[in-house]
Amino acid sequence: MEPNEAIDALAALAQGTRLAAFRALIAAEPAGLGAGELARKLGVPANTLSNHLNVLTRAGLATGERSSRAVLYRASAARVGELAGFLTRECCGGRPELCGGPPAKPFTEPTDA
Repeated sequence: MEPNEAIDALAALAQGTRLAAFRALIAAEPAGLGAGELARKLGVPANTLSNHLNVLTRAGLATGERSSRAVLYRASAARVGELAGFLTRECCGGRPELCGGPPAKPFTEPTDA
């Protein structure tokens, strides 16, 4: 991954609706989600979501596949792996195995309490 590609991917995820859409797409793998279903799930108008999905697609973080009148979106987990690799490649002088930090804890949504 080139620096400009990393910047595009990080910029795409640096917006609340796009981050939520991407997380929903990752959770829906491998089946993916229809654009309408994703819009309802996020409570976002379809035309607004379409713009956000275009940004994610241009950054290589999602793909859309037309099936008759609907578009099915999927997250690109491989692209996220490339991004993580780009960000950590120089960790510990280029030897990330030496960093030895604890494994990341799974993210859980906050609950309304």
